[in-house]
Amino acid sequence: MRAPPDGYTLLMALSVNAINATLYENLNFNFIRDSAPVASIASTPLIMEVNPSVPAKTVPEFIPYAKANPSKINMASGGKGSPGHVAGELFKTMTGVDMIHVPYRGDGLSLADLISGQVQVMFGVMPASLGYIRAGKLRALASATRQEVLPDVPTVGEFLPGFEARGWYGVVVPKATPVEIAGKLNQEINAALADPKMKKRLTELGVAVFAGSPADFGKFIADETEKGAKVIKSAGIKPE
Repeated sequence: MRAPPDGYTLLMALSVNAINATLYENLNFNFIRDSAPVASIASTPLIMEVNPSVPAKTVPEFIPYAKANPSKINMASGGKGSPGHVAGELFKTMTGVDMIHVPYRGDGLSLADLISGQVQVMFGVMPASLGYIRAGKLRALASATRQEVLPDVPTVGEFLPGFEARGWYGVVVPKATPVEIAGKLNQEINAALADPKMKKRLTELGVAVFAGSPADFGKFIADETEKGAKVIKSAGIKPE
């Protein structure tokens, strides 16, 4: 945020940056006020996945199963206030199920315990989970959006209208960076995203190209910050 605004210091912004704006009350910067959007890059849906020991094979089966087993289902995430945690709290609010949140220090550790059965459910990012789902080590119940790599997996929204959960990536720069520099960076990033090889590789990973103008990305960040704030406040999520 305080680097020279010359276009040589870039931040790969993530969905967690929008969440942190509400999660942490005493940040010494304001993400939206102190940065300038350059370009969105990609988005990846969070996928609701369970250990195969869970008998539910669909979201409509999981909801009554969870209600019949209150406080017995452990929901892993990459940490308090992580996108997976926020998605899980939104799911709990919309369905009325009771799951115990188990925060980890990163998605890798939480995935390991989900695979071993130490925890039962997780809202994970597609690139990290895809291989385990294909190998049968995890069962995908639903994704935030339909995916080419998992064509038979429905969306959560098909069963819970209005449910939306995804991770996203993009580039921002210090606020005072000249508009011309941000525009040039946007042009080059969008050109890279239009490359068929790049698009193919991202699709294989379960990631969707998410290109647009700096203004588009700025509005998107503001909207995501507002959405995250509602869940954090209603669920009473506090940082570790």
